[in-house]
Amino acid sequence: MKEIILNKLLELEQRESIKILYACESGSRAWGFESPDSDFDVRFIYAHNNNKYLSITEPPDVLGLPVNEVLDIGGWDLKKALKLFLKSNGPLYEWLQSPIIYQQDEGFVSEIKKLMPAYYSLRAGANHYLSMAHNTYRDDLQANKVKLKRYFYALRPLLACLWIIEKQNVPPMEFAPLRVLIKDDLIQKTIDDLLIKKSAADEKAYISPVEQLNEWLKVTLEYCRTKVPLLSSNKRGVEELNVLFRKHIAS
Repeated sequence: MKEIILNKLLELEQRESIKILYACESGSRAWGFESPDSDFDVRFIYAHNNNKYLSITEPPDVLGLPVNEVLDIGGWDLKKALKLFLKSNGPLYEWLQSPIIYQQDEGFVSEIKKLMPAYYSLRAGANHYLSMAHNTYRDDLQANKVKLKRYFYALRPLLACLWIIEKQNVPPMEFAPLRVLIKDDLIQKTIDDLLIKKSAADEKAYISPVEQLNEWLKVTLEYCRTKVPLLSSNKRGVEELNVLFRKHIAS
């Protein structure tokens, strides 16, 4: 599959006259809880050439290929990505930590990663993850039957929020290191059991609600709601990102 993905990225580069600076896996395969039929969520950052940025019309800031059951490939223009980086965009900060990298300009990746701690707003990041976890818990985990994968779509962002509160830094993308925050052995065992089920089930699998896990989610959500407003909301100037942009646009 990696070879197919690389060929698709090359096709995009040639067709759109762009340079892909970074391409990675962004979904459940990178988070560490994919199902056998999980698709491949490929995300990338690309740059146009100088003339495109100097045009009186803006170049497209989103590109991709048609989505199918196996592949979902899409990316952001460098300028768009850096604007979102400035706003502590959660998905972008995750992409830059993905354990599955398909393509990268090592200089660009090294430079932008060094800027992550300085530009990441703890409060903005925590609010993003808290909202994700709350919405999933409220909308998807209160029925008589719930989608198995939705437990992980609540757990991972809630643990990311908790990480920000307790560690005061950018949370990891992967689920495994986030789990160290859970001190309750019963909850850890419950998650282990769900991971085993998910590894063998399809994406549409339903299960009965897990009451002890729902209760843990509820209590932890309430705790995070009280702590997030106390986090710092730092603002940093754009000049370092301007330098990065000018350096890595295609000549």
